[in-house]
Amino acid sequence: MEIAFLGDGETKLEIKCDKSQTKIDIGADVAAGFSVDSLENKINFIKSKGLSIHSGPFHPNPHTGFFYVLDPDGLRVQFIQIS
Repeated sequence: MEIAFLGDGETKLEIKCDKSQTKIDIGADVAAGFSVDSLENKINFIKSKGLSIHSGPFHPNPHTGFFYVLDPDGLRVQFIQIS
């Protein structure tokens, strides 16, 4: 797995390449991500718009939490809070 972080100062874009993958599944292998100040507030906002959470929230460590929604084309959109 190769990961590249693009941006000036803070990360603006993360690109991952898993060379073991022979076919890319846009819904499963590609995601866009956004940093948020509060997962709880973002989840409440999304639900207030009648949208659903695809998966999560996940907390892989005490300082990071994230969840996914799906866009109309099935692309996973990640919202991540890092404290």
